[in-house]
Amino acid sequence: RAPLAVMAEGSGSAGSGSAGSARGPPSAFRRWEQLRRRAATPWARGLLAVAAGLGLLYAVLRVPVRLRDGLAAVTVFLSTLTPKFYFALTVTSSFISGLIFVFEWWHFRKYGTSFIEQVSVSHLRPLIGGAESSPPAPAAFSAGDNESILFFFFNSSECKVWRNPLNLFRGAEYSRYMWVTGKEPLTYYDMNLSAQDHQTFFTCDTDALRPSDTVMQKAWRERNPQARIKAAYQALELNNDCATAYVLLAEEEATTIVDAEKYFKQALKAGEMIYRKSQNCHSQSPQHEAQLRRDTNVLVYVKRRLAMCARKLGRIREAVKMMRDLMKEFPLLSMLNIHENLLEALLELQAYADVQAVLAKYDDISLPKSAAICYTAALLKARAVSERFSPETASKRGLSTAEINAVEAIHRAVEFNPHVPKYLLEMKSLVLPPEHILKRGDSEAVAYAFFHLQHWKRIEGALNLLHCTWEGTFRMIPYPLEKGHLFYPYPSCTETADRELLPTFHEVSVYPQKELPFFIHFTAGLCSFSAMLALLTHQFPELMVVFAKAVSTVSLKLCAEIIRQEGNSVLLS
Repeated sequence: RAPLAVMAEGSGSAGSGSAGSARGPPSAFRRWEQLRRRAATPWARGLLAVAAGLGLLYAVLRVPVRLRDGLAAVTVFLSTLTPKFYFALTVTSSFISGLIFVFEWWHFRKYGTSFIEQVSVSHLRPLIGGAESSPPAPAAFSAGDNESILFFFFNSSECKVWRNPLNLFRGAEYSRYMWVTGKEPLTYYDMNLSAQDHQTFFTCDTDALRPSDTVMQKAWRERNPQARIKAAYQALELNNDCATAYVLLAEEEATTIVDAEKYFKQALKAGEMIYRKSQNCHSQSPQHEAQLRRDTNVLVYVKRRLAMCARKLGRIREAVKMMRDLMKEFPLLSMLNIHENLLEALLELQAYADVQAVLAKYDDISLPKSAAICYTAALLKARAVSERFSPETASKRGLSTAEINAVEAIHRAVEFNPHVPKYLLEMKSLVLPPEHILKRGDSEAVAYAFFHLQHWKRIEGALNLLHCTWEGTFRMIPYPLEKGHLFYPYPSCTETADRELLPTFHEVSVYPQKELPFFIHFTAGLCSFSAMLALLTHQFPELMVVFAKAVSTVSLKLCAEIIRQEGNSVLLS
């Protein structure tokens, strides 16, 4: 019982102690509440107002006097300085500004942005109530999910030149441009690539068995257009069903699209007949298999050009049907990019649901992208919000989900090919597209904008949305450009290849280029100016001292006058 009693007393004392300690905070809280209620009385508020007024009056009367005394002391101090001090000051300031400039340049070369600007935007602007106007970087821009794709593309050929799926007709369009302007729309390099394509597509090892094909094999190697046309007629004299001869005449001799279509219809008739014969005997020998491949290429080429003729002559639904049938009949020839012709024709019909269905099939990360794919996807998403989009309203209320999707699609397209927006916004003049393009290059941008600018203009507000958002992409594109977000790194050889593909009178776009930030220019100017002052102070010390004292005297007088005017205005108020 004794131990139990001791434990009971201990627990009782502990309980009383805890209760006593618990009474402390409430009593302090009550005292604070009493003081707050007394301070809220009218007489207390009046006393505080009188004290604040006396403090303000003291500051108004005393601060100008103290500032004038301080200015006088500074004037006396400056008058006693020697040339050595000014020289040391300018050398030190030049050295410090040089260090800042070197650091700024290094930071820009590594991260693509100014360090001072980044700190001011990230830390100082939120403190003063500002906000970043540009939308946040899309979450899809993380490259973690696409490392294998980036690795694949990085190890592939950087500057592979592709056949332009929407290339024009030489006789009916390129030659007409040359007749009117006197300028060559195609470069020798571009035409040489086309000659190589023709030899690859339209010739094979069995051409020696047919005299007409032998003549056409020589015709594709001719540089002079008239010599090629003459050889095509010679082939037709030997064989009236020579499909490749009709193809050459349709491309180069026909001066209108109607004439070109007539030649292609004759080529289609001859090509289908030869294709059926090759199908029946293609398994007999490897030579017959090569002949079947050649005849297939000729047939696909003719059908595609016939669809393009129908598109140019306004028979758009007929062109769409021909393209769909061609894609179903030859599904393995996806590298010819017939779907890009189909996309352009469907956009002309304003069949946006069908356009979305085509994009769903071909807009795949594992396939080589194109400007037509990326920018058409951006156009469809912009179409949903562009009519009601306003930058001022969006900056106040923020972006909706549909607007964020549209902006992300535009950023994705600009990252793939940053040359296109200036052509769509008509900030740069267009030329006729070349027969070959470089993916992500200026040549591809010219080819895309030449055919798709009208589709962007047709959708109200789409170009306005593009204008408001495309420049923000350059702040998100990795720098240096050897990195990538969604796509493989931007090739460094695009400018050289584009200069070979595009005519000499066209100013080749060399974007993306990040302009030097303001603070790099500022620190460079400050470093140069302070270094020049240090040199002048070293060479002419007495003269620079007189100049420095004169500048300091004038600045001090201006400060004194400003302080006097401010003091008078405060007294009057």
